[in-house]
Formats: sequence, structure tokens, C-alpha cells
Amino acid sequence: MASIACSSAAFTGTSASDLLRSSSNGVSGNPLKTLGKAPFSVKKRDATVAAKLKKGKKHDYPWPADPDPNVKGGVLTHLSHFKPLKEKQKPVTLDFEKPLVEIEKKMIDVRRMANETGLDFSDQIILLENKYQQALKDLYRHLTPIQRVHIARHPNRPTFLDHIFSITDKFVELHGDRSGYDDPAIVTGIGTIDDRRYMFIGQQKGRNTKENIHRNFGMPTPHGYRKALRMMYYADHHGFPIVTFIDTPGAYADLKSEELGQGEAIAHNLRTMFGLKVPIVSIVIGEGGSGGALAIGCANKLLMLENAVFYVASPEACAAILWKTAKASPKAAEKLRITAPELCRLQICDGIIPEPLGGAHADPAWTSQQIKAAINETMDELMPMDTEKLLKHRMHKFRKLGGFEENAQVDPKKKVNMKKEDQIVCTTPNEELEGEVEKLKQQILKAKESSSKPPEMALKDMIEKLKKEVDHEYSEAIKATGLKDRLDMLREEVSKVNSRDLLMNPVIRDKIEKLKDEFNQKLSAAPNHPTLQYKLDMLKEFSKAKSLSDAATLKQEVNKKFNEIMSRPEINEKLEALKAEVQNSGSSSFADLDQGLKDKVLNTRKEVELEMISALKSIGLVVEGVKSNEKVLSEKDSPSVFKNKVDHLNEEINKKIENVVSSSELKNMIELLKLEIARAGNKPDTESKSKIEAIQKQIKQRLSEAIISSELIEKYEDLKEKNSEVEQSSAGADESLQKETKYEEPRLEINLGANSSFAQ
Repeated sequence: MASIACSSAAFTGTSASDLLRSSSNGVSGNPLKTLGKAPFSVKKRDATVAAKLKKGKKHDYPWPADPDPNVKGGVLTHLSHFKPLKEKQKPVTLDFEKPLVEIEKKMIDVRRMANETGLDFSDQIILLENKYQQALKDLYRHLTPIQRVHIARHPNRPTFLDHIFSITDKFVELHGDRSGYDDPAIVTGIGTIDDRRYMFIGQQKGRNTKENIHRNFGMPTPHGYRKALRMMYYADHHGFPIVTFIDTPGAYADLKSEELGQGEAIAHNLRTMFGLKVPIVSIVIGEGGSGGALAIGCANKLLMLENAVFYVASPEACAAILWKTAKASPKAAEKLRITAPELCRLQICDGIIPEPLGGAHADPAWTSQQIKAAINETMDELMPMDTEKLLKHRMHKFRKLGGFEENAQVDPKKKVNMKKEDQIVCTTPNEELEGEVEKLKQQILKAKESSSKPPEMALKDMIEKLKKEVDHEYSEAIKATGLKDRLDMLREEVSKVNSRDLLMNPVIRDKIEKLKDEFNQKLSAAPNHPTLQYKLDMLKEFSKAKSLSDAATLKQEVNKKFNEIMSRPEINEKLEALKAEVQNSGSSSFADLDQGLKDKVLNTRKEVELEMISALKSIGLVVEGVKSNEKVLSEKDSPSVFKNKVDHLNEEINKKIENVVSSSELKNMIELLKLEIARAGNKPDTESKSKIEAIQKQIKQRLSEAIISSELIEKYEDLKEKNSEVEQSSAGADESLQKETKYEEPRLEINLGANSSFAQ
């Protein structure tokens, strides 16, 4: 600030313009700079003049003093504020890239050591370089979704203008929305690629903190979208194809933007882009967030860089909403399917532009050339289309997104987490149900008296009906006892736990047991307890009747097959011939027969057994093994004594099994097995089968551990030794021991018939 006090007489004959001129121009007068440096005052009684000069801020015009006419992109390139950075960007290492940094440090240390010592470390350097390249390939070829998100947000990643000045022959930026504002977060301009003019529209991030603040971190305001809209109309009017570059975390969501109509500006762009008569190509070069990206992304073709992401909500926001913590962002990124390969599978993205290993920032020039090639290839496909075909192409691209087929078969893996359809249970009035039950009972009794089959279809339908009725009554009882909320919470907790972990989770098992005990205690007080008990009794009674009916039917089928085999002529001939040979030999027991005749008997029996096994398999039965009943007791022990010992051993084994089965641990396993079988239904998938098999294996293992005891093994071996002293002839097989104890690996099996022997 300079103060000047002077007399009007001192400047007599000097104009105001002379005062402002420099003395270096050859004009008399005091230079203004001198007056600013040395204040002076000339006092006179007539008048005093006071003046103050204020230093103004120098405007930074992009046009240089000596513009180069041969600059790449043409002389108008000098108008752009986007200049090369004075300082090189600092390298930024992402968390998952730290192993690469360690190898790189080793290479630097070895090179420094070679320079300092003068020794030859070329082999070690080559080895480290190969190791680095291999680690880089392994890392960037198996990136997780959240790692791709971090690469897309890398501070050194090339921006829109970086790519534009690399791929265009000429480019001039156009500014302003013609409403009084120019948003730096969206850059627009006309450029040429291989003598073909395009309108370029892109979201621009900063390369450092200063630029990011100026560009608002790539988050456009309504002014930016209206500027883009103005340029779209301009391109449509002049017939320029439009290429948009998407790189934004989303539209700016501050109060001022909302007041200025952020939503309206985005919606206007969406509507307008579907009606533009020129080809539109959108390229996601970084992250494309929500409507802020879609406002310039309604194109005929959407291309993405290999490590770019396109999402409706950021992984951090999604994790905060669903899992209440941003730490779950890796899981959210995986579930959102926001990477280029995933979006290509969903047909949202139309093509992937490759990046160099290490990301686009590792080689920006190479990445830009890949973008240029992709633009040329896509425009060669779109430019020949007429207006009507172009508009239909763009509409069809978005109409086919999220398509679905009605009544299509749902993948079982997807169906697991779907909400189950609410089933309306139509209950039968008690009087009507009792009438149906009594009617069916009479039919079963008549069938027993006449030795005919009970009505199988009616029995099956009644069992299914009673099951639904019992389930409904249990649901009503749970509501009446006030345990429904606890049951729902426990079901939700169980559904989140793997079935294998459920066996080893004592907390959940205790909760199930406590809820079960509490329900059993309160069940008798439920209003519908008598009805529930009646229906349960009927269900047990009819289930037992059906089991007996099935067993009788199965027994008839087995006997029928056996009779068919034994009535075959070839089998009869062999048996008659063998019987004659045995009678002619004069032997009274199998042990007295000669070896040749013994072999014939054994071979004939084996043939009959094989025929019977194939017949049983034909009716759906699985034959686990054939038990031999040829052993007889030694003369020292009577059959009754030996039989008592076997029965006693069987009782001990059965008691041991009952003790194990009654334990809480095995009960939980059996309940879980029932639950898994009920979930699987009639057509279990592979995962359900594996779970059921795993639970069965664990149950068998628990039984095996309980049954195997030294005392039982000793008793079994003793009986086995006595039983193996003599052999029983095939003629006396029916008079031998009918029950036999066999020690094997303990297993659960169902025997569908009594002991059988093929005696002659």
C-alpha cells in the first residue's frame, strides 16, 4: 500500500495519463512503481490528493507467451488447463501388493551391492526379476473383487484427460452449461481419432490433492450433467458420435446440489440419451458409481477396463447397510458382482479392455492405445447402422437386463436362501376326521379277516393327511404356549450354522434341548392337546399298519421269487441229481461226504444263492451279504445251552446299543439326521446327500465305539470257537441254530426276513 500526498501545483501541465506512464518510455513523469516504493508528500496550502493502489491477483491464463503451433493436438491445446505435472506422482503401494515390494527392495539392494563392490550379481538379479514377474502374474491374474476396487481407486490411475490427450489427434475442450456455471468434474470437448470426429464427455478426477479439490474428486454437480446434456444435443445436431468416459464414485450429494435439482438433471440425461440419433459408446475407466455414472452411461455399447468396477452402491456402503460394518466390504464386493468379468456374464458390460499387469497406472500409454483400438472397433460396428436400427439396438440392450423366465426351474443352490412359499393348511373338522379314521379301521379289520391286502392307497392318503394335521396342531400348540418367537429365532440361528458344525456346537444343542423340554412341559396345558394326542395316536397306528402291510407284501414278493427260482427245470434237475448222489454215498452227515461230493454241494448252493441275489436286486432290495447257517454245535454243548448263550450275548449287545442311542449326543445326531432328510425331500441334491451321509457316518462311528468292548469280543470269540468245531450238513440245516451272532464292524441294518437255508 502506498500513500501519495502532493500539491496540484507540483504537477502543473502534467496529465493523469503521464503520471501512469513509465519513464522508460521516454515520457516525462514519475513512474508508478517508484511512487509505490518511496512515499513522499509535497505540502501546499491550496489542496491535497490522496491515492491508494492495491495489488491484484494475477490471473493464470493457460495460453503461453510463445505458443508452439506444432504441439500434439493442435495449437488450441494450449487453451486447456490440464498440463503435465511438474512433479512426478509418488508411487502408492496397495496392501495386497506388499509381497511385490519386498522382492523389489531385494533387487534394489542387490544392484546397489553390485555397484559398490564391482562384483557380478547378474544371475541373482535375473532370478529376482523372474521371481517378481511370476509373483506379479500370479497376483493380478487371481484378483478378488475388493482388490479390483482398490485398483480402480488407485491415486495414480490415468484420468479421462490423460487418455484423451493420448488417443486423440486433435482435441478442444468446451465449457459451460449456459446457465452460469462450468463444473470441472465433467469435461467435454470435440476430438478426432484417425480423422473421425467425436464428442468426448468424461468425469475427471484429480492427479493430486489440489486437483482433486478443484475437480470435486470426480463427483459432478447438476451443472456438470447439464453441460454434458448440452454437448449431447450439440453432437446429435452435427452428427458426431459420442464417447463417454465414466470414472466417479457417484453424483455429488450435498445440500446445494439437491436444491439445484441433482435428481432431475440425471433423469433428464437418461431420457435424452435414449433418443439421440448418433452412436454412443461408454467406457468405465475407474469406478462407476450409481446414477452419477449412469447419467452419461446409457449407450449402445458399455466397455470396461479390466480392473474397473461398476456398481449401484459402493462395497463399503453395502456392507454398512447389510452387515452394520464397513469391514465386511470384501464380502459385499463379492456378492454385488461389480467387476468387469462378472458384469460381462450378466450381459451388462459388452466388452473388457485389457490392462497391463500392475494396473492401468503401470503403463498408461499402452492402456490408452487399447482404449483407442476398442473405440475404433466398436464404432466400425455401430456407424453403418441407420437411425432406427441404432435406437432399437440401444433400447434392446437395456430391455434385456434382468430378464427372467416365468415358471422356470430354480437352481437348488439358489433356492436354499429363498423365502419359502406360505402354505395354507386346510384342516379337517374333528368329527369328519374321526369318521374317516373309523371307516378306514373297519376296512383294515375286514382285510385281516379275509386274509386280503388292506387298502394301500387309502392308508397312504390317511397317513399324509394325519401328518399335515399333526404339524398344524403342533404349530397351534407352540403359539398357545408362547414359544413361537423363540422357535423362529432358533430356526434362524440354526439355518446360519453348517450342519457339521451344529453337531459340535454345544450352545445351539443346549438351546434346542431347553426349548424342547420347555415345550413338552407346557404341551399338556395347550387347549388343543387332546386333539393333538388323538391325531398322533392315529398316525402311529396307521403307520404301523402300513409297515406291516409293506413287510407282508415284500415277504410275498421274496417268496414268489424264491419259488420261481426253485421251480426252474435246470435247478430241479441239479438238486435231484445231487440228492441221489448223497443218498447213494450212504453218508449220514455233510462231514462224512467225500471231498468231490462236498464241492458239488457247495457249488450248487452257491449257484442258487447267486440266482436269489439277482432276483432280490430286481425288486429293489440291496443284498449286503449272505449268512451261512451250516455250523452246528459241538457234542459237548446241547443246542438249547448254546442258543441261550447266543441270546444272552445278543441281549448284551442290544442293551449296549440302547444305552448309546438314549444318550443326548446321539439323540441330537438322530434329530439332525431327520431334519436333513426332511429338508432334502424326495429329490435330495448332492449337498444334501453328502450332509446326510456325513451324519450317518458319525452315528455309526458312535455306535461302533460303544459296542467294541473287550468283554463282548471275548464272549463272541468263545462262541465262535465252539461253533467252528463241527460243520452241519445241508440236510440238517433247518434243525440247527436259527439265530447266529456275527461280529463285524458295527453297523445299522434292517433285516427283511428270517434266516434262510437251501437244504435238501
